[in-house]
Amino acid sequence: MTPATFAFDAANQERVKIWIAKFPTGRQQSAVLALLDLAQRQSGGWLPQAAMDHVAELLGMARIRVYEVATFYTMFNLKPVGRHLVQVCTTTPCWLQGSDAVLGACRAKLGIDVGETTVDGQFTLVEVECLGACVNAPVILVNDDYFEDLDADSTERLLDALGRGEGVKPGPQVARQTSAPITGANTLKGGADA
Repeated sequence: MTPATFAFDAANQERVKIWIAKFPTGRQQSAVLALLDLAQRQSGGWLPQAAMDHVAELLGMARIRVYEVATFYTMFNLKPVGRHLVQVCTTTPCWLQGSDAVLGACRAKLGIDVGETTVDGQFTLVEVECLGACVNAPVILVNDDYFEDLDADSTERLLDALGRGEGVKPGPQVARQTSAPITGANTLKGGADA
């Protein structure tokens, strides 16, 4: 159900003040992205029209200008999403490393297609372009956490754990240190005199 009104809670009102104060007088509208993000987080992962209208009012902007920002950036969701927003990268590096299998595992495990939400409201599946972690492809972003070096099996395990409410360690899902080569360090092994 779409809310008819929106107002930032007390904690976010303080954050709003901090964001607006970061910009010079007359340039407060530059805080629009940050305020929309706060509104989306407060609204459970999506931006109701009432929230966008409230941001426009706070920043002295025409509502249409805020709508333009919210519809341009794919990080903003204009309809409700599941508790776990599963964004699967299918850009070329991820595709070359097997994102088709990862996306297929998501579809099969969740029983939904791209753009859909599970009946229980736990998962929404989205296909995205470039999450910027190409060296660790394929990659999924779940809410704010990156899960990297995935395949079909590790994707299913990830979704199962999230569905059970278990914490899953973000980052590489293989024996890789951050984004170092999967085979381990192979340069800068000697001392300064080497």
